[in-house]
Amino acid sequence: MAHSILIVDDDEKIRTMLAMFFTKENFTVTQAENGMEAIRLVEQIKPQMVILDIMMPVVDGLETCKEIRKFSNVPIIMLTAKAEDEDRILGLEIGADDYVTKPFSPLEVVARVKAVLRRVPDADFTKAEGLSLQGLAIDFAGHKMMVQGQEKKLTTKETELLWLLAEHPGITFSRETLLEKVWGYEYGGETRTVDNHIKSLRQKLACSDATPWDIVTVWGVGYRFEVRK
Repeated sequence: MAHSILIVDDDEKIRTMLAMFFTKENFTVTQAENGMEAIRLVEQIKPQMVILDIMMPVVDGLETCKEIRKFSNVPIIMLTAKAEDEDRILGLEIGADDYVTKPFSPLEVVARVKAVLRRVPDADFTKAEGLSLQGLAIDFAGHKMMVQGQEKKLTTKETELLWLLAEHPGITFSRETLLEKVWGYEYGGETRTVDNHIKSLRQKLACSDATPWDIVTVWGVGYRFEVRK
């Protein structure tokens, strides 16, 4: 069965190029040139994936992502010409699942989309629907958690990443392993996606010396979920 994808970019050339590549891969492609149109289409056609440019007129990609997340958990991959980590982190914090920096290879975008769609999020959480610690309650299936009485929304990738780490407390995972297991593609020299998601998760978890939990950086190796006694 063909997958459906919504491509949102004010640059017609980029939309047309991506649409051509995804059509060749048997995707059903819908296009939007601004954020307002994208929000309307997500509500109407319910695509299985959204590719969303950040820099757009009318409503930019970040605000569009915020609005979509109010009613849909559809996977979103951001397209950004900005190289600063802060911009990437912001996109992840408001609900994006991944990002691709311009200029990009269309084949890379296709590969990342396929990797996301190969995942069936809820199926991964059948063995553990949640996790409870002092001051922390994680609902993996619902993509949310309660941190010291405050609800925090999780993106699909944040949920999958946290599930993998929290289900194996004390075990250190390399960035390459996390990239392969959560994003579904092999290490290609770029692990900042993992680092940015970990940073976003630590902020949402309110990790500090005072909390009984933390995502610990193992320098030169990767990350582990730690429960302090």
